[in-house]
Amino acid sequence: GLLLAAGLGAGVVNGVAGGGTLISFPALMAAGYPALRANVTSTIGIWPGYLGGSAGFRKEIVAQRMRLRGLAPSMVVGAVLGGVLLLTTPSRGFRRLAPFLLLSACALFALQPYVTAYFHRSGTAQRTKNAILHAGSLAAATYGAYFGAGLGVLLLALLATTLPEPLTRVNGLRSVMSLIINTVAALVFVVHAHVAWAAAGLMAASALAGGYVGARAARVIPSWCVRVFVIAVGIASAADLLASQH
Repeated sequence: GLLLAAGLGAGVVNGVAGGGTLISFPALMAAGYPALRANVTSTIGIWPGYLGGSAGFRKEIVAQRMRLRGLAPSMVVGAVLGGVLLLTTPSRGFRRLAPFLLLSACALFALQPYVTAYFHRSGTAQRTKNAILHAGSLAAATYGAYFGAGLGVLLLALLATTLPEPLTRVNGLRSVMSLIINTVAALVFVVHAHVAWAAAGLMAASALAGGYVGARAARVIPSWCVRVFVIAVGIASAADLLASQH
């Protein structure tokens, strides 16, 4: 029951804006799984939620296929790097850094309209923004595969700041990027990690439904509500990570 509910909740949150790992990872820890196994199981268990979320945003995604193809190499390389790092290095140092990454992303997303306006006034070339977008996608993919909590917040902050698109289209792009990153990470973990398959299976079906519901809701929710929700999820994720360090 706990893992089914966690999969549904994680799917809905990921469908709206990302951050479902904040629900799935603690639930697996509460079910008695050690941190590393809970982390890789969470990635695989809630993966269908990203698929459902992308299906819910299909209208926004169709017109951005070329952009996705351009960003795919950065995301794949970053996700492979993050997955390998998770399986070969201690996570303590990265976990200490993660809350501050999330808080920085929240601040950037909150200030995004002003940052975008500054870029416009200063005449920042789209070429420069594209370079920031590719470098940021590589870094976000590495983070997402390595730990994942708040990946959607990081991606939304990056995309909204560098792309001249409405928030709904940015959110659709974020959903597919999250799907690609987590697909690559899941493949790495399936081959090399010790996954709790029973727990992952319980979460998978409910996460798929939750992702679709969350994405459909995000398409009709006003942009300011989505912005507030994203920032709240990011701050809650950061607070949860900080609390777990003490």
